[in-house]
Amino acid sequence: MLLRGKTFNRIDIGATQWMASKGLLFLRLSIGIIFLWFGFLKFFKGLSPAEDIATKTIRVITFGLIHDNIIIIGLALWEVLIGIGLIFKLFLRETLLLLFLQMIGTFMPLFLFPQEVFHIFPYSLTLEGQYIIKNLVIMSAGIVIGATVRGGNLVAGKQ
Repeated sequence: MLLRGKTFNRIDIGATQWMASKGLLFLRLSIGIIFLWFGFLKFFKGLSPAEDIATKTIRVITFGLIHDNIIIIGLALWEVLIGIGLIFKLFLRETLLLLFLQMIGTFMPLFLFPQEVFHIFPYSLTLEGQYIIKNLVIMSAGIVIGATVRGGNLVAGKQ
């Protein structure tokens, strides 16, 4: 049975308009909460499941010039700033720049430590690999949010 008819159409229009009016807010808040939460965990040794691979990655790309404690505290602060920027819609362009720069680092282990992110290359991921790949959604969310920094918004219908 196909869902059609006046009642369905009226409900569908209302739902679509509600999603268009609230979708960006929920997207921004949810990504902000993720960054705030994950960043906050990194301030406390051993609480973040990404701590080891993140530290190892940053150590490699900085040629070991930065001490591990500074690396993880710096990353924690970076992620918390992204979270706060998204949640409170502060300095959105700069916040998104931090997000995209962080995403570059997030994907580095795929190339630097494939043995840690793949059970079987290129399709069977470890838990760390899954943690990394899910960031494609975060990058996509950043792109959508970024499309609104000049006042754009989602629309419910054809323009």
